[in-house]
Amino acid sequence: QVQLVESGGGLVQAGGSLRLSCAATSVLTINIYAMAWFRQAPGKEREFVAAISRSGSSTDYADSIKGRFTVSRDSTKNTLYLQMNSLKPEDTAVYYCATVATLYVDNTYTRLADFDSWGQGTQVTVSS
Repeated sequence: QVQLVESGGGLVQAGGSLRLSCAATSVLTINIYAMAWFRQAPGKEREFVAAISRSGSSTDYADSIKGRFTVSRDSTKNTLYLQMNSLKPEDTAVYYCATVATLYVDNTYTRLADFDSWGQGTQVTVSS
């Protein structure tokens, strides 16, 4: 499994922006891993937010955040990012990054069960 450390969460007003980071600290390279962001609001199930293939050539987004969030990765820094703009109170949640090794395909993955490594999460709170 990959050790993942999220950062960048915080309190922001509606309409503001945040950039989340997820550093993979236990591997030499993230080039073989598809990665994704999920979130979990209080009292709700963890849900898919955004995904990126291991090469970065493919991305996928939940309908609720399309056009506002952008997922990216920097293999030189072994880091996954989530740029969040035009934040809404309903974006309030703990955000988690996740990885899965994909040696022979370059797909995106969007289901919780697809992933075998998770970070500890970072809290994002959007005030109205």
